[in-house]
Amino acid sequence: MKIQERTGAGNHRSAAPVQPAMGERLPAPPRERKPALAALAVLLILVGALGATMLVLRAGDRIEVIQVTDDIQAGQSVGNHVKSVMVADDSGVNYIKWTQVNALKKLKAKSTIYGGTLVIGEMFEARQSVPDGKASVGLALKEGQYPAGIKAGDTVAVYRVGDSGTTGSSSSTTGTNDTLLVDQANVTFVKTASDSTISSTNLPVTLTVDSADAAAVTQASAAGEVALVLIPGN
Repeated sequence: MKIQERTGAGNHRSAAPVQPAMGERLPAPPRERKPALAALAVLLILVGALGATMLVLRAGDRIEVIQVTDDIQAGQSVGNHVKSVMVADDSGVNYIKWTQVNALKKLKAKSTIYGGTLVIGEMFEARQSVPDGKASVGLALKEGQYPAGIKAGDTVAVYRVGDSGTTGSSSSTTGTNDTLLVDQANVTFVKTASDSTISSTNLPVTLTVDSADAAAVTQASAAGEVALVLIPGN
């Protein structure tokens, strides 16, 4: 009886499933390699590095352009009021390069350009445009015929002074020998002392006046009998 019980017990134990020993691992399936994804990752890394390099190189691609140092009024040239500055090159901006500064001095500003502005081609034109019904008159004035500090953009009254005064279309007599030729004229150009071509005795000034007054102002200037007076509103 004892022998049979042991045999039965042994048969029972052998029927139980065999458990894996502690520390053993089941075999893992082989990994599937994807060379296409690896190549794409490498390509993206190279593109990113190339883009960063291009940004660094473009930031260092600078050009020498022109900047005005003082206000330039409409109809006035830059003269010597310019300096060179370095900026990043941009094909979308029509910068005037420093190598073109001499050509720029022959052009006239279309409108007021304030000091510190970088010059672009659209700011200037070859000829100063004169509005319809207006005329541009050049004067050569001696000391005493113009107020100190006169500059482009000022508004002045034009008088004929002396014994042979004649009146223009908007004239009125203000004294025995002084005749008002133009009550309001716009100063479009004044040559400054920094210009090497300025005369030591005469100051070149350009005025914009009504066409009907141009002849009287020109005659008074030719006779040396014209004087400018600053008026309120400047």
